Amino acid sequence: MHPEMNDNINGNSNLNSNDQLSHHGDPTAGPTIEQDEQPTQAAADLAAELQTLDPETAADSLEQSSDAVAAEAVAILEEGEVQPILEAMDADRRAALERSVSPALARQWKINTEFDEDTVGRSMEPPIGFFAKTQTVGETVELLRELVKTEPVTYCYVVDNARHLTGVLMMRDLLFSEDKATLESIMIPKVFALRAEMSIAQAIQSVASRQFFAYPVCDAANHFVGLIRGQRLLEQQAFDLSAQVGAMVGVEKEERLATPWWRSLLFRHPWLQLNLLTAFLAAAVVGMFEHTLTKIVLLAAFLPVLAGQSGNTGCQALAVTLRGMTLNELKRGQTRYAVIKEMVVGFCNGALVGVSAAVGMYIFATIQHNDRPVELALVTWLAMVVSCVVSGMCGVLVPTTLKRLGADPATASSIFLTTATDVVSMGVFLALATWLLL
Repeated sequence: MHPEMNDNINGNSNLNSNDQLSHHGDPTAGPTIEQDEQPTQAAADLAAELQTLDPETAADSLEQSSDAVAAEAVAILEEGEVQPILEAMDADRRAALERSVSPALARQWKINTEFDEDTVGRSMEPPIGFFAKTQTVGETVELLRELVKTEPVTYCYVVDNARHLTGVLMMRDLLFSEDKATLESIMIPKVFALRAEMSIAQAIQSVASRQFFAYPVCDAANHFVGLIRGQRLLEQQAFDLSAQVGAMVGVEKEERLATPWWRSLLFRHPWLQLNLLTAFLAAAVVGMFEHTLTKIVLLAAFLPVLAGQSGNTGCQALAVTLRGMTLNELKRGQTRYAVIKEMVVGFCNGALVGVSAAVGMYIFATIQHNDRPVELALVTWLAMVVSCVVSGMCGVLVPTTLKRLGADPATASSIFLTTATDVVSMGVFLALATWLLL
């Protein structure tokens, strides 16, 4: 169990009302922002602004605000939005902010940092609405009357003395059961809960058929460590999917429309330099066949055609692979099947598109009065087939290899894929032309 949870459990076998009804901490810690207080307009405006900024810029914005306004603003945000901002803040400023919010919220921030990014545990809210299994219905109803005045209680959960999640309560049972009945006697013992270490994608799959307003979150030992709203899961998934498109071309997911230009430059420029280096590889391949291009100049006109078609084929395979990885459809051992499938699709597409390209080459060669238009058309068709097959294979291998190396599979995938498809398509095209025509 996380040590930050001890204050709620140790020496408190009945989980008394202080744990449920208040977030009051050390009175010497200064004023705190309680969750039942309505935020000021300045805090609401600041929270709305923070949601449009990348973490570093959001942290800078909080630095310029007072402790009170900053604390109110971050209390409005979802837990998953707060963590990246806190990590980007100065240590002293972060400590001051933690002192300004409720102890329960500050404690939850510390617990959430124990979990990896893009996991359920990273986006948890403080657990509320949980009661000891030994409490009576009458005691629980009285606690709830006060609790709902300050907290958005949706479901009631039952825990044991060690805070293991043991059951869930139906409001109907609370209303119609005898006051002296214990919660253990009326609870539903089988509780669906998410694991804190689960990825957001895994959690989305788990809750797809349930669609509750909120879900309890437990650690590996089944301790009740937090709650996560269903809306938060959907928002996080939508953000991850939108960020995936940018990551494929070297745009960091932290970058937003309101990110300052100089920070956008820092995010993007390194990837463009890498893209330039990889482009030199394609240029070097073309340079190796300078003699062939000098002899048959019209080959140069079809280099962009081969590169473009093979690149599109690879991007299609990449998009399907990333979608499968995001939805956890690409299981261990299925990579080989995915590679074979994309190679077959690439062969078929290459053969069909290659016919059109070959006809185009034949017509172009004839117009240019080349004496070997049929051979040029054949070279074009063969190069298109080989390029599309290899591109489909690379569309699977690039993201899966990045994941195997511990990197984000979406990060700059298209940069590496484009390099591979350009080198292969141009190299195969010019090599075939050299072999068959010279």
